[in-house]
Amino acid sequence: MAEPGDRTSVTPPTPKGVPPGVQGGFFEEARAPRAAPPGAPLAARMRPRTLEEYEGQEHIIGPGGPLRRMIEGDELPSIILWGPPGCGKTTLASIIATRTQRHFEELSAVSSGIADVRRVVKEAADRLRISGRRTILFIDELHRFNRTQQDGLLPHVEAGTVTLIGATTENPSFYVVAPLLSRCRVFRLQLLEPSSVEHLVLRALADEERGLGSQGLVVDSDAVDAISHAAAGDVRSAYNILEAAASLADPDPGGRPRISRKTVEAAAQHRTILYDREGDAHYDAISAFIKSVRGSDPDAALYWLARILEAGEDPLFVARRIVILASEDVGLADPQALPLAMACQQAVHFLGMPEARIPLAQVTVYLARAPKSNSTYAAYGRALEDAMATRNDPVPLHLRNAPTGLMRQMGHGQGYQYAHDYQGHVPPGQVHRPESVEGNVYYEPGSLGDEARER
Repeated sequence: MAEPGDRTSVTPPTPKGVPPGVQGGFFEEARAPRAAPPGAPLAARMRPRTLEEYEGQEHIIGPGGPLRRMIEGDELPSIILWGPPGCGKTTLASIIATRTQRHFEELSAVSSGIADVRRVVKEAADRLRISGRRTILFIDELHRFNRTQQDGLLPHVEAGTVTLIGATTENPSFYVVAPLLSRCRVFRLQLLEPSSVEHLVLRALADEERGLGSQGLVVDSDAVDAISHAAAGDVRSAYNILEAAASLADPDPGGRPRISRKTVEAAAQHRTILYDREGDAHYDAISAFIKSVRGSDPDAALYWLARILEAGEDPLFVARRIVILASEDVGLADPQALPLAMACQQAVHFLGMPEARIPLAQVTVYLARAPKSNSTYAAYGRALEDAMATRNDPVPLHLRNAPTGLMRQMGHGQGYQYAHDYQGHVPPGQVHRPESVEGNVYYEPGSLGDEARER
């Protein structure tokens, strides 16, 4: 690519996998998906119509990929496409239907219910009986169907009345009922690489029929890079930014509309961070934060903290995780970590956002730099194992409470050695556990910080 600021004239790229000037082949024989109307957004107009136009996901639809082999052999089972927004799930489902010559029905789990599913299934059964043509039922946002709705799909998927293609941004293991999940192949889609996004942007700039090629745009090379960066792998977002930038383009000295990096920045405004407070992005990001603190990497911990907070996470949720970290991972190596974490929780509750970011960042760095010990966490686990695995032995008599005369007559509290009456405040030889677990060691001091002095 040219140096930043250079202006490039764009030419239509050759479709991936097809030699220049060559059309035809297995994937060109079938009719193309229905074109978007001229007034539709750029993202809809530029939706790929063939697998050759489809960008990314080489691991499943590239040459020899498992999904591509199923499509070419017309042996497509019910599948679930799992991936982040803008990675091409809906587009891929439409292309699959066209290439396999199956009827395509699309429902959204957000706005559709069991009545819609029954209608589609009845029509699919009639179609199969009369013409022998099979039906693909594409359900977008499949994870939003409840258990009853998903159970309603099961017999029709199992019987082959419809071939289900479900699209979801959430982990199917948590959001799709086990019987339905067991009858589907799950394919994981990824965000596109920057080079793929740039390729698609250039294609849209060159396409005079569906894209912006007829507008005579002059595009700085670093503007294309800026679009790819702002889109962060989301193709739909890239097209939206490009379309907005085209509408904001100022004329160059020759009178042609020019898209510069500044134009892109104005069009993109604030970049949206991919995050769902109830989904995988939520759990993955907080997991990365916790493991960065545990791994004594303050810079990484601050990075994940910034992503979590700027995406709109509840700061008190983060504060609770910090309190847990202070006890579980720093522990007695630095006994001040837990009081500081509790002070952070109070500060966050008192301040609210955006000021809550400051104490959260302070304690994040403190915990990341602190010596680490999980000795008490591990000790409790060993004690719990003994408590659950051994007999439920009674409390030794000398340790029992003796508030009444009858209880004292029964021996409660007899022989108890009051610790403060002895040198070092440790009663010699006094047993504090049932015999079945006496002598078992649970707490083993760590080797860092305050605990190192105990070893």
